[in-house]
Amino acid sequence: MSPEPRFDPARLDTAFALLEASSIGAVAAAVVTANGAVRQLSRGVAHLETGEPLSAQHAFDLASLTKVLVTLPEVLSLIEDGRLSINDRLGLHLPDAGWMQEGAGLGSVTVGQLLTHSAGLPAWMPLYTHPAPRADLIARVLQVSLEAAPGTAVKYSDLGFILLGEVVERLRGTGLEALARRRGWVHFRPQGPAVATERCPWRGRILQGEVHDENASALGGVSGHAGAFGTLEDVVRAAQAWLTDAVSPAMRALMTRPWVSEASGAPRGLGWMLGHPTCSGGELSSPQAFGHTGFTGTSLWVEPTRGYATVLLTNRVHPTRHGGDEIIHLRRRFANAIHAAYRGPA
Repeated sequence: MSPEPRFDPARLDTAFALLEASSIGAVAAAVVTANGAVRQLSRGVAHLETGEPLSAQHAFDLASLTKVLVTLPEVLSLIEDGRLSINDRLGLHLPDAGWMQEGAGLGSVTVGQLLTHSAGLPAWMPLYTHPAPRADLIARVLQVSLEAAPGTAVKYSDLGFILLGEVVERLRGTGLEALARRRGWVHFRPQGPAVATERCPWRGRILQGEVHDENASALGGVSGHAGAFGTLEDVVRAAQAWLTDAVSPAMRALMTRPWVSEASGAPRGLGWMLGHPTCSGGELSSPQAFGHTGFTGTSLWVEPTRGYATVLLTNRVHPTRHGGDEIIHLRRRFANAIHAAYRGPA
């Protein structure tokens, strides 16, 4: 574990002032070390139409942070337990995967390729447009055709993590919802107050307390790619774990190895984006950094060698996902301002 880091208080003030000035309705953020949050902020309203004030108890829809806060730790735990390998073919654990396909179909992709988004899968498919029981929707995903030969291209895919979630559930004999509850970081289907997201054309209402992602909703609100909710305190707790003992040192080294690169040159580890000048963690991030974003306006970046993490939770899709790229710039500006405030180990 890295020594406790030091920060310039005035520069931290500058970083958090960026969030105060944002036009996004609800914003919660923290700088986290192994000992907890050293600076945090919650500001705004949870629902623009009602004016409901944001509180520490409000859960944010974490969107694709589900991948790294629910699914990934379970996959890595199974690998450490020897029950799963990154070289296992998907068909070994989900025998129905691509069973009607000829050649190198879905059943031939590996767990590692799913984790690095290099399996050749499409980015997604609109499961929600043809409502059906969950088992039938998963059966559709299990027959999706590959767009590229496994291992030849990188394309971020929700489908890969839907399938990884199914692998986890079969090997554990327990659903993702129960596994998330047991781990104690984040949760599905919030019981307390939640921050509003989009006015959903498909559901005909502003969403609050139900998952924004349409496919996760069609799958019952629980999926390996999206569906988790968390308060700032919840995600701070998860960030602390990733800074310390979420996985063994050997697994951390495996996880943060640059397995593949995107077209931009940005490297990817197992499940995570890695530090790179183009990443959402800012050009001042270290090469050892790892992080992830969520479509609703969330992000988590971990700096293991510097000993801190940055958490940014927003509802940038409220009341609409369209017409706003503020979050793209805000993530990087906030992260860079935190990096600029870092003054080395205590």
